[in-house]
Amino acid sequence: MNLKLPIICLALVLCGATGATAQTAATDELIQLSKNKWEWMAAKDVAKLEPLFHERSKFVHMGGTWKKADELDIIKTGKIWYKQADVHDVAAEMFGTTGIVWSRITLTAMLGTNEVKTQFTVTEVFQKEGSEWKLLDLTFSSVRDTHQIQK
Repeated sequence: MNLKLPIICLALVLCGATGATAQTAATDELIQLSKNKWEWMAAKDVAKLEPLFHERSKFVHMGGTWKKADELDIIKTGKIWYKQADVHDVAAEMFGTTGIVWSRITLTAMLGTNEVKTQFTVTEVFQKEGSEWKLLDLTFSSVRDTHQIQK
């Protein structure tokens, strides 16, 4: 009886399971990092956000698209105060060293002296650089409160 084939099949199954476990660990890490980012934004903690945001990152809002320095300034000065992001649903997927997190949120924010609550699906694109994740893009998409993220 040839044992090579069953051993090769077992090795392939184990490699697949290891890859799936690594994918799950990476997506769990990104979901937690996204959660932390919302907390740092609410606290206006630009010291923690600055190293997370890639130097060429973009931020797409309802009122415009801007770069890292502008987003950090907006957060620091409170031009937009991301008071609270209530996350209702989240999904994440890995594509090599790139990870995407989709979150359906209700964002409570201060715009000047006006408090607003808005439903969004937020898309965050992260890339692994060495041992660190860098946020490449954060896009707010205005949605209805019945919007669902397909998983």
